[in-house]
Amino acid sequence: MAGEPYDFVRDLPKAELHLHIEGTLEPELMFELARRNGVSLRYASVDDVRRAYVFSDLQSFLDIYYAGCGVLLKEQDFYDLTCAYLTRAAAQGVRHAEIFFDPQTHIDRGVPFETVVTGIHRALSDGRTRLNITSGLILCFLRHLSEEAAMRTLQEALAYRDWLLAVGLDSSEVGHPPAKFKAVYDRARESGLLAVAHAGEEGPPQYVWEALDVLKVRRIDHGVRSIEDERLVARLVDEQIPLTVCPLSNVKLRVFPDLRSHSLKQMLDRGLLVTVNSDDPAYFGGYVADNFQASTAALDLSREQQLQLARNSFVASFLPKEQKRAYVEALDRFAAQASLKTIS
Repeated sequence: MAGEPYDFVRDLPKAELHLHIEGTLEPELMFELARRNGVSLRYASVDDVRRAYVFSDLQSFLDIYYAGCGVLLKEQDFYDLTCAYLTRAAAQGVRHAEIFFDPQTHIDRGVPFETVVTGIHRALSDGRTRLNITSGLILCFLRHLSEEAAMRTLQEALAYRDWLLAVGLDSSEVGHPPAKFKAVYDRARESGLLAVAHAGEEGPPQYVWEALDVLKVRRIDHGVRSIEDERLVARLVDEQIPLTVCPLSNVKLRVFPDLRSHSLKQMLDRGLLVTVNSDDPAYFGGYVADNFQASTAALDLSREQQLQLARNSFVASFLPKEQKRAYVEALDRFAAQASLKTIS
């Protein structure tokens, strides 16, 4: 990916809005934390781990994802994990990140909520100072667990309300519709938290409708199957509801057979407010600029379309209007400078 085209998408100022912090656990750090914490891994080497990253569907990925989380035990582990992501993200043009975390994955292993959230929060604070990346933290509920379990997690999380931006919904989608979590989302909204949800990745367009109408989310994570429902597309365009699309993830998990078949360009052409993100980059083969580059090559995206996707990322963020405007203006300056370089 070397050369001018990748330099452009790498340096392009952008926000990342669909990123699971546990999904940034690179094999090298996995082994380092396993040694530090005395955790036995079922893999013999880093290469052995990478060879395991061949998935047939979402569940086959989740099985390895949850196993990898077993090395995360202490506050410093979550701090190191988050710092490693922010460093990579900064090198790929990320100026703002809204990051998911899965506290239930850790609580159910006996790791206190406080340990998890304090480590991540401390790293995000340092990232603002050290890397000039603004950020927000989104607490995700595991949809394969009960709403009662989600409610217990939310109640515990409210002690750290000031550190949280929103709630989200992830894990196994099929068979776990958004409406299952109505009460916990109502409670989160009462507490002043914003709402997003994974919908329309493997699940049907109906799950997107439910996320909008029952959970009252402000943003749909994935949402690629929305294109199957013309009435839903019309609503998403009319209300400019953001969709946080993850191209490499969609191919890796067999949502699309290859990137050339991906609906990203079609969604962009239809006027949907789509953004490009990396989802679980350690497992899916690339961080956010890699997703931009691979999508550009496979779908023949123009430079203007790349700029539109970057602009969408700031518009779709939960930043205050003034900060959104400042980031979009910085993007426009970058585009103007890039045009001058091309002309010269």
